[in-house]
Amino acid sequence: MNKKFAIGTDIGGSHISSALIDLEAGKIIPGSNASHEINNKGAADDILSVWADTLARSMAGVDHDRFAGIGFAMPGPFNYEMGIGLFIPEVVKYENLYGVNVATRLKNMLRLDNNCNLRFMNDATSFAVGETWMGKGQGYDRSVCITLGTGFGSAFIDDGIPVLERDDVPGNGCFWHLPFMDGIADDSFSTRWFINEYAAKSGKRLSGVKEIAGLSDVDPAVKDIFKEFGKNLGGFMAPWLERFSSEILIIGGSISGAYNLFGNYLEDSLKSRNLRIQICLSHLKEDAALLGSARLLNDDFWQKVRPLLTLM
Repeated sequence: MNKKFAIGTDIGGSHISSALIDLEAGKIIPGSNASHEINNKGAADDILSVWADTLARSMAGVDHDRFAGIGFAMPGPFNYEMGIGLFIPEVVKYENLYGVNVATRLKNMLRLDNNCNLRFMNDATSFAVGETWMGKGQGYDRSVCITLGTGFGSAFIDDGIPVLERDDVPGNGCFWHLPFMDGIADDSFSTRWFINEYAAKSGKRLSGVKEIAGLSDVDPAVKDIFKEFGKNLGGFMAPWLERFSSEILIIGGSISGAYNLFGNYLEDSLKSRNLRIQICLSHLKEDAALLGSARLLNDDFWQKVRPLLTLM
């Protein structure tokens, strides 16, 4: 019998989301979404128990003869090939999962048989795979996808497959670690940059980008901050977008909700470098990572992406 169903899972810093996916249609099964908040400082058993309970809710009622397994969009550091946590204290989340075989533990908790696959991929890469499979990237050969939020996630996709090691992409196929300004790109294109920049200009330390953006009509400093962000982001990415011959740039993550404040400056920055590229905001949003992680259970896709897991 054709195993056409899989669970897609998005592991965030403070939550888990999951849903049952029809792999043939590339769609979430209505009513299968489940989510739960997580204490990422909790004991390994506590974290995994919440994950298992959430996954079980999405799996409820599925025909196990047609169930291929579970895919995970997982933040790093993580051994994506073996399903083992490599989180360290410096990452400030899930450090109690260091060295834990997440795949084996969850299989046991969910009482899954040995034929049920649990597969893992970087969360930003999962987002990009979902977008190019069933989102804004459909119909494009070469896409660059970024997620702007707590960190600066990114992935380069060629014909549906992530590119991690090639002359036309940065090392590991992502932007976050590349030098920029006085640090790395992740320092300048993430939530903490906005918090620090607004604090420096106003003397006030707000909680996040949404709160800062809400002051754009009353505080001129906010508009200046978003202008700087857009110009810098375009200038930073332009050489790589050109080198990769990217046809489309897809933007997701919480900061994309303020695109109206920085988008024009990003677009102008790219145009000033004679770079013509389609720019789209993700309409799948969080669902992109669910779809992308579930795609790991498509065996043709899995055979192509499996050799790349050690590079993530």
